[in-house]
Amino acid sequence: MSMTSTTTAAVPESAQASAAAAKRAARRRIASVWAGRIGLAVIAIGGWQACTTWGVVDPFFFGQPSGIAKRLVDLFQHGTEFGSFYSNIWTTIQEALIGFAVGALAGVVFGVALGQSRFLSDVLGPYIKMVNAIPRIVLGSIFIVAFGIGVLPKILLAAVLVFFIVFFNAFQGVREVDRNILANAKVLGASQTQIIRHVIVPSALTWIIASLHSAFGFAIVGALVGEVLGAQSGLGLVIKTAQNNFDPNGVFATMLVISVIVLGAEWLIGKLERRLLAWRPPAPSESNVL
Repeated sequence: MSMTSTTTAAVPESAQASAAAAKRAARRRIASVWAGRIGLAVIAIGGWQACTTWGVVDPFFFGQPSGIAKRLVDLFQHGTEFGSFYSNIWTTIQEALIGFAVGALAGVVFGVALGQSRFLSDVLGPYIKMVNAIPRIVLGSIFIVAFGIGVLPKILLAAVLVFFIVFFNAFQGVREVDRNILANAKVLGASQTQIIRHVIVPSALTWIIASLHSAFGFAIVGALVGEVLGAQSGLGLVIKTAQNNFDPNGVFATMLVISVIVLGAEWLIGKLERRLLAWRPPAPSESNVL
């Protein structure tokens, strides 16, 4: 009796010890990853600063980290000739967000529709490929000629870039749905709407969410390209003006702000992914990814 009790007590202690060891290993890995990230940034920025200070690289053409920091502070404090820096940031974010929402929604709808219907896929497929082959800068020029230099052309260009990324992933995700599950749902009397809602979309959701990670970056790119082609405000216009004034520090400072925006959006999309795909068992590779 006593031996059984001792054995039973030893099992939970062993499990707790294993869990504690796993947590310590996870904390060590996170610490080492962040140390590597910070170390890489220090080496890159320090090397850049040293090379420009020693004259190895000309700061007139390539900027300088200390100059970028000063220019960034100046932009936030004194703004630009097109208004405050905050308003220019918000203009670009607004264009990217609306374009992202429109492009993602359209991509999901068309991807699911064409993924289910081979007839629609055969009819519309060549036209979608033709539009996808058009250089984006040409589309941006067309939108600006047609709609002026307001926010609409930038939203449309951002939406186009997002659409094709999400569309092709949603289309492939629908094609990868298990046909046996679809057949069973039909046998059980599920309507087409119920099949789409409860079978097809959840099954393709992994593909769709994966596309969103890169899609927002392309939404920002679309907004910036449109602003460079013609705009009244926005970060793309700030970059274009800095370029025309031979101000590499201004270009890099604005690019740094754009990078922070994209990283923030990526973090939010990651949170959304974990929430929407909480039902999915973690893949073996995910256990080693932050």
